[in-house]
Amino acid sequence: MSLPFWTRSPRVLVGFSVVVCIALVALFAPLLAPHDPNEQNLLAVLLPPAWTPGGDAAFPFGTDSLGRCVCSRLIYGARVAMTTAVVASLGAMLLGSMLAHIGGYFGGATDWLIGRMVDIWMSFPPVVLSLILMVGLGTGLRNVILAIVLVDWTRFCRVLRSEVLVVTRRDYVTAARLVGFSHWRTITREILPATAPLLITLISLEMGIAIIVEAILSFVGLSVSAQTPAWGQMIADARQYIYESPTNLLFPILAIFVSVFGFNLLGDGLRRSLDVRLMATDRS
Repeated sequence: MSLPFWTRSPRVLVGFSVVVCIALVALFAPLLAPHDPNEQNLLAVLLPPAWTPGGDAAFPFGTDSLGRCVCSRLIYGARVAMTTAVVASLGAMLLGSMLAHIGGYFGGATDWLIGRMVDIWMSFPPVVLSLILMVGLGTGLRNVILAIVLVDWTRFCRVLRSEVLVVTRRDYVTAARLVGFSHWRTITREILPATAPLLITLISLEMGIAIIVEAILSFVGLSVSAQTPAWGQMIADARQYIYESPTNLLFPILAIFVSVFGFNLLGDGLRRSLDVRLMATDRS
């Protein structure tokens, strides 16, 4: 039996493998981390990685300015990144896709009102709007997730709305209305399955965006508390000692890059695998 086309896509397989590895690291952080991420050792400050001269095998990636294990903080930082990526993306997807389906299906004044609301909301730069929301909401991972949802729901709404408009005009949707399907049943049974491939692609791409936004907010001190390891927070701490220990800056940047690369590769692979037109192009 032949495998589905998307399982034979190198982009999907590589991206999915990267995402699963990061998720497993975040899930099993207490078992994988060699030390407590907040444990300080002032006698072992700014140690280089274990494979370089002067390194210590007890600290595989070295230590930071307070003698904390960089490897352990990277592993626990994956928890913050993945939690933000999954929860914030799902929240933005639910809000944005709901409004997109309502506006695209009903059209008229409803679609106009939702469209103008999206235009106004998208007129603000996303990062600046996130910073403003965090100043008003206060710090904390829950508020970071809420800020990302309130900013990024427009991505889903604008892209999905155009797809819903196309699907709503198809004959089988018209037939569903003629046989007496309710609005709710028409949207969930006829329109949503047709827009699901695009929705899956958007949410995988949004997860990478959410990781970057959380890193920016933690870099400026508006995300999690100082006791919770986060990759952006590690970059902010390491930049003060970039000449003494450049690897402390390199490792969290590399972690963000690999995570975003995995999600983007997964999203691009799913888009190519689920879009019939792109699938035909790749096969030809």
